Amino acid sequence: MARNTSHRNIAARMGRWSAGHWKTATFGWLALVVVAFGLGGAFGTKTIDPNTSGPGQSGRMDRILDAGFKQPAGESVLVESRSLRTSDPAFRAAVEDVVTRISTLDDVQNVQSPLDPANADQIAASRRAALVEFEIRGDPDDAVDKIAPVMDEVAAAQRAHPDLFIGEFGDASIVNAVETAFGDDLAKAGELSIPITLIILVLAFGALVAAGIPLLLALTAVFATFGLTAVASHVFPLAQQAPALVLLIGLAVGVDYSMFYLKREREERAAGRGERAALEAAAATSGRSVLISGLTVIVAMSGMFLTGDAMFASFAVATIAVVAIAMVGSLTVLPALLSRLGDNVDRLRLPFVRRLQWSDGEGKIWGAIVDRVLRRPVLSAVVSGGLMVALAAPALGLKMVTPGADTFPSSLPAVETYKRMQQSFPGSALPANVVVKVSSVETPTVRRAIAALETRALASSRMHGPITMAVSSDATIANISIPIAGNGTDRQSIAAVDELREEIVPATVGAVANAEAGVTGIGARWQDSTEHMTAKLPLVVAFVLLFAFGLMLVAFRSIVVAAKAIVLNLLSVGAAYGVLVIVFQYGVAKDLLGFSSTAGIDPVVPLLLFVILFGLSMDYHVLIVGRIRETFFRGSEMDDAIAHGIKRTAGVVTSAAIVMVGVFAVFGALSMLFFKQFGVGLATAILLDATIVRAVLLPATMKLLGEWNWYLPRWLEWLPR
Repeated sequence: MARNTSHRNIAARMGRWSAGHWKTATFGWLALVVVAFGLGGAFGTKTIDPNTSGPGQSGRMDRILDAGFKQPAGESVLVESRSLRTSDPAFRAAVEDVVTRISTLDDVQNVQSPLDPANADQIAASRRAALVEFEIRGDPDDAVDKIAPVMDEVAAAQRAHPDLFIGEFGDASIVNAVETAFGDDLAKAGELSIPITLIILVLAFGALVAAGIPLLLALTAVFATFGLTAVASHVFPLAQQAPALVLLIGLAVGVDYSMFYLKREREERAAGRGERAALEAAAATSGRSVLISGLTVIVAMSGMFLTGDAMFASFAVATIAVVAIAMVGSLTVLPALLSRLGDNVDRLRLPFVRRLQWSDGEGKIWGAIVDRVLRRPVLSAVVSGGLMVALAAPALGLKMVTPGADTFPSSLPAVETYKRMQQSFPGSALPANVVVKVSSVETPTVRRAIAALETRALASSRMHGPITMAVSSDATIANISIPIAGNGTDRQSIAAVDELREEIVPATVGAVANAEAGVTGIGARWQDSTEHMTAKLPLVVAFVLLFAFGLMLVAFRSIVVAAKAIVLNLLSVGAAYGVLVIVFQYGVAKDLLGFSSTAGIDPVVPLLLFVILFGLSMDYHVLIVGRIRETFFRGSEMDDAIAHGIKRTAGVVTSAAIVMVGVFAVFGALSMLFFKQFGVGLATAILLDATIVRAVLLPATMKLLGEWNWYLPRWLEWLPR
């Protein structure tokens, strides 16, 4: 029998110290949360600048534009009618009203009326729509902070002319709309996920005090992370999605870790241990599982740094921070609170809540399932494994598609305006931009090259006019805006970008001696970003797999357990990808989830899902296998150890999984398509992982392998026990 050194592990020592210094641990935690949140408010949050952060050719061109000149943010107001023509007095009066209103604003410049004969290209071919174009004065990075008064005046013009459509779309208004959508989604996620989590915890513990502790720890970890990531954003600027990820991951792991710890402590007390002994046993066992799980998640998240992408780097910082803080809180402040509360943690019991457990703490449903699995391990492994493979099969057809403005919520005024603009002025809303950097744009050679570029672009079936050009103050940089087919990010638009890059630009402005020329714009940026992520994906996957394997090997001193953990987690991730394809490409349940685009998956989602799911899936694996190993090395037979380990952890795994699935499902109900795909993928994977994988496939394979589960080659005997 192996020597028991569990009470000397790091988690046990942390728990013992916290219990003995409960005031220091508790008030130290509160101080951390308050100071971190306060610092975040004082420093403010710096977000990613898309003009300096992109990869590939578009990134280089954006940096040239950013360094060479700050072109003011451009905006357009669409005036449209189904019955009136642009020459009708009522239509002209509406246009003049818009021009008058926005011209009086201090932050607006260069207002161009479509009624001016020089701006005839601002009138649609149908003669039922016109564009009032203007710029926001000053630095384009600050334009979104100045756009609100303009939007108010446009809304007032719409109210004054209810028989027409009047709406705004442009560089600043779409950013304002997206920020509003992300903010609304974050608020909705909090409003829904917190009460759902509390209800599940009440059902799991049957007492309000015990239910409140995990939720409070998770929420304080989230608020501390909000503050710390705001400070860190001045080194790693944050993506707009990062705060929502902090809430999502923070609630999930914070509640999970606390439940692991608290459930084990309650179980030890029910078995007759004293308060201090029960707490130390929980720290040495479940605390160790929390430590291993947290480190595994952190390692998986750190793989995002290898992408070299600013968005993924911000995701890595945010998720690593919230997991680390939640883990530290579970290992310190939780035992401190438990040492102070003792059995009072079960205060405020709800007698009407039926506990779904046997009196000895073993899960009813999972106990019956595990008994049958252990009697027929081959059949169980084949059926469960086959089901996971079948769910993963559609992932072979996964298509990554760049999300355009049309995938944003239709309720946003800017999105409605964009869609109308696409109908009346195709390609003008999200054009391609050809950037040319030369010694002087004014030389005859460069002028001829630009003219040739415009001629060839207009001759192409994928591009059309009006083509516009802006030149830097020192005349060394030209930014040529070319309306393209499609919505700016779909296949038609990407084909137009490819034609510009591969044929038109090299033969015209790209052929000028000592010129640097390339294509940027929304479509070009997303294309380059997708290609960059696809190229980095193998490196990230290899990193995560290698280090996860190493952590499992060290934690369990078994090469079989480590290898099997990798395989089982890959099955969960593959099944999640398959369900994403079924839902978001095949369109299954699209009406229920409230989306219309079935072109494919956001390029950010697959890689982000992989690293997060690989980390989170380890939570249950570590807890269950750790309990099985603990029982086996105390002298039990392998079958008994498997049955006991799974039955004893069934309640907490089920409760924790329901919390995670509930929180992730909330994100499937949000408005942004990115959140819907991310939430559905996470909820599906965790549900499958906590049921089919951990309750059927894991015990079946462990039964078949027997004591080989703990195989460690002689040359690895040096690993710490």
